[in-house]
Amino acid sequence: MKTYNKLVRDKIPQIIEESGKVCVVKQLNDADYVDALKTKMQEELEEFLEASEEHQLEELADLVEVIYSFVRSKGATIDELEKIRQEKHDERGGFDKKIMLISVE
Repeated sequence: MKTYNKLVRDKIPQIIEESGKVCVVKQLNDADYVDALKTKMQEELEEFLEASEEHQLEELADLVEVIYSFVRSKGATIDELEKIRQEKHDERGGFDKKIMLISVE
């Protein structure tokens, strides 16, 4: 038996069972869920950073899914997150100009 102890997508237990295997799961309380989301976010970021060029968007989509789940866990909406992102973009800009700050005197 392989032990994972990690947050998985909602349909993973069903997929495992449909393959003829048995899995043990538990439902997390809110505090443990937030901690697990943070751990999952780190895991997905590492997978994105290590991904080949052809798999980067897929890994980025996984990271965004975890971010969206974290937003909802805080009682906020994706629209609220987007509003904050847009306000920061309007105030400070984005990263489209590819500017690397070297130093400040």
